[in-house]
Formats: sequence, C-alpha cells, structure tokens
Amino acid sequence: MSASERSIAEPFRGKVIWITGASSGIGEALCGEFARGGARLVLSARNESELKRVRDNCVAAGSQAEDLLVLPLDVVDFAAMPGAVTQVEEAFSGIDMLINNAGMSQRSFCVDTELDVYRTLLEVNVLGQIALTKAVLPVMMAQGSGHIAVTASVAGKVGAPMRTGYCAAKHAVMGFFDSLRTEVAYLGIQVSTIVPGFIRTNIARNALTATGEATDMEEADIEGGMDANECARVVIQGLAEGVKEIAVGEGPEMALLDLKRNDPEQTFSLLEGAAAEARAGRGFSQ
Repeated sequence: MSASERSIAEPFRGKVIWITGASSGIGEALCGEFARGGARLVLSARNESELKRVRDNCVAAGSQAEDLLVLPLDVVDFAAMPGAVTQVEEAFSGIDMLINNAGMSQRSFCVDTELDVYRTLLEVNVLGQIALTKAVLPVMMAQGSGHIAVTASVAGKVGAPMRTGYCAAKHAVMGFFDSLRTEVAYLGIQVSTIVPGFIRTNIARNALTATGEATDMEEADIEGGMDANECARVVIQGLAEGVKEIAVGEGPEMALLDLKRNDPEQTFSLLEGAAAEARAGRGFSQ
C-alpha cells in the first residue's frame, strides 16, 4: 500500500474501537476509515439492518469479518449497558476506545416545545453517553489504558435558536467529559470531545419538532457542510494525536468558537438576530 493509499487510521490497527451511532452519518464514516486502518470494530445503533450494511461496507474496505461485531444498542436502555460490555469483552478481550456518537438534534422554539422532547434529547444525547461510559470505564481502568470520545457540537459551545434542548444537551456533554478527563488522566485513560460544525449527514432530517416528530427536512447549511468522510479523517487524526478537543468543520459556523471566547456580546447579538429571522419565517439552520 502506497503512502497516499494508507489510511489515517493506521495507528489504530488491531485496536478495539466501539462506535455508537454507527449506522449513518459521522459514525458510519468513522467505521469505514477505521476499517481501512485495520481496527477491530464494535458497531452499535438501534437499526440492526443498517449496522449490517455498514459491516459489509467495512469488509469491502478491508476489514476481516471476525474483526467486526454488530451489537444493536439503544443508548437509553441503560439496563442493557453491562450486558453489552460483556459481549464486547467476550468477543475482543478488551476495549481500547469508546466513541459515544449517538445523538439527535431539535428544530423548535422553546415556547412551543413539549417537555417530553427535552427529556428525549437529554436522555439520548447526555444520559446515554454517561451510562455507556460508566459501563466501559471499569474495563479501561483494569487495563490501565483507554480512550473515550464523545461527539458534541458547536452547539455545545454557543446557544443557537431553535436548539434549546440540543444546546443544553451538548453543553452538558462538554461539561461532563471535560470533568471526566480530569478524573481519569492519572489512570492512563484519555478523553476527547469532538466539536463538529455543519457536516453532511441526516441530522436535520432526524431532528425533533416541538411535538417530537422528525422534521424530515433538509437544510442548506447541512447539505453544504463538510463531507462526513472528510470529517471522520480529521477526527481520527485528532484521536491519534491525543487532541483533547477536536473542532471539525469548514464553514463560517466554526468562527463562532473563537467569537464566543473573544467577544461573547457580539456572539449573543448575532444569534439573537438569527432567531428573529427564524421567527419572521426567513429560516435558520445550524
């Protein structure tokens, strides 16, 4: 294999990597690139048929079938976590990396949004990640090594309109995993937060409305965002280098990360204007 053909995931050859939200989007793209690099993969999501499709694509990308475990998992089924960890240990005798990638977004104003929608967003995006991480941590502690990652968002750094629940969840994710990093570093366990901007996935189509249904609508910013496969390569490079916070995206939304730090007042004003435009019916997407 030439240098130009070598996968960015080559440093992870033979490593056991568990990816949730593996059936589509960033998760699927991560699976494909890790497969090219020779990692052993645990593929988790709710949709088993889609996971099997991803598994087949991983084999086509170079994985051996015995290096792939399809493990259907609903991240809000907290009681299923210990059994899932046992299955992974029985299959691969350890877990080198957990990438908490499952999640969903929202497209509704607070005043219109039912409380159950907020509950769903927090359970899927926050409590599910915490529950699986807690189940995996003892394995990594016993090994004396491991790497835990979570897919957050630019929305975990700034407050965007029509995303009150999503922003709350992603801010919580950032806080939890930043805090966890301080607790486990001395054990030889790394923690990375992934902060994507606009990535071409189905996140907008699957986002929840005020009453909890999927919007089933495309958004120009998402459709014009970074390719998911390119996103995966940037993320994997960051994970290989041990980067603690991996920002990934190529659009103007990424400038909000610096703007929020350097000029929060301008950030607030900018997003207040975006909310006013959305209320006026001119649309807004992030």
